[in-house]
Amino acid sequence: MALTMRAAAVAAAGPTRGMRRLFSTGFVPPMNSPVPNPRQEAEPSNNLFVSGLNKRTTSEGLHKAFAAFGEVVQARVVTDRVSGFSKGFGFVRYATLEDAAKGKQGMDGQFLDGWVIFAEYARPRTPTPPPENNSTQYGRY
Repeated sequence: MALTMRAAAVAAAGPTRGMRRLFSTGFVPPMNSPVPNPRQEAEPSNNLFVSGLNKRTTSEGLHKAFAAFGEVVQARVVTDRVSGFSKGFGFVRYATLEDAAKGKQGMDGQFLDGWVIFAEYARPRTPTPPPENNSTQYGRY
């Protein structure tokens, strides 16, 4: 009974500062904010980037799955140096652009070894500049 009277008294007093703060974020989104651009699709090439691979997927399994859509020149699953398991992505190189387009369209969003994989055209690797020198920040040791 005392609990219901207290609840009624709190409700009659109106929302407290703490309750207002709890339910109000104070965030008002800008009306004309620019929408961030989704990642641009890479130019079509013979090389496909495949992501979402199972940790147990092998290069041979990847080759077999993509060979149904054209002549696969090379299929490689990128693996961890220590464990030898897949890092979850790989590359498939086709003989022609047409085969690569068929492979991308045919395997994108499909299941391979129980996982949904995604295929897209591979982006060229950005060159990394070589280190300027071999010394540390505080001099040579």
